[in-house]
Amino acid sequence: MADLAIIGGTGLTTLEGLAITGREVVNTPYGEASGPVVHGELDGREVLFLPRHGPGHTIPPHRINYRANLWALNAVGAEKVIAVNAVGGIAEPMWPGRLAIPDQIIDYTRGRVNTFFDQGNGEVVHIDFTDPYCEELRQVMLRAGEAAGLDLAGEGTYAATQGPRLESRAEVEALERDGCHLVGMTGMPEAALARELELCYASCCVVANRAAGKGESVITMDEIRHYLHAGMEDVRRLLGQVAGFL
Repeated sequence: MADLAIIGGTGLTTLEGLAITGREVVNTPYGEASGPVVHGELDGREVLFLPRHGPGHTIPPHRINYRANLWALNAVGAEKVIAVNAVGGIAEPMWPGRLAIPDQIIDYTRGRVNTFFDQGNGEVVHIDFTDPYCEELRQVMLRAGEAAGLDLAGEGTYAATQGPRLESRAEVEALERDGCHLVGMTGMPEAALARELELCYASCCVVANRAAGKGESVITMDEIRHYLHAGMEDVRRLLGQVAGFL
């Protein structure tokens, strides 16, 4: 049974090289997941795959049923989760097309259902979120990136914003003052929910553009698509190496 799951973000609704062996619709107590859980083999290793925004990329970040997605993956046997996230680069090393493996996150989202422990059953749970990403899996990804010849940014703080709009210049300046290096819309509550389920969870961020005010011009979807296409090729190389390391 596969214990490694990959959550695909913008630009990764399908996983090239994945030999699909089946699809499973998982009924969850929290409603419908973004799509069926795909079972398959990647470079000879059994993996699970779930597109965060749905198979046709139709679900915006603030409408994703994060609880259903994580619960479904856990229910079919996932123990480790690699989340692929498209982000904007704030700090200078985070140039478009580069991959980053963040080690910290700040949650700026609002109104999202962000815990499994809200059922009013008398159980009060406070998870330790000091280090939001699984360090063991992060290190595997970094070693895999080195083996694949990729220039990964090995740390950084991810700012999770509400979306679906991009940020203003002033907002990005505020995020930078807060110590953020990357900005995206899907990092939370996904990371916290994974921790509540005791899943080993880490993120692979693809820098799709310079964040607002950090580039020489306005942000365009053509720019984002260009760098996502190039970055996802590197993601595929990284995931293939990770499969061999685990």
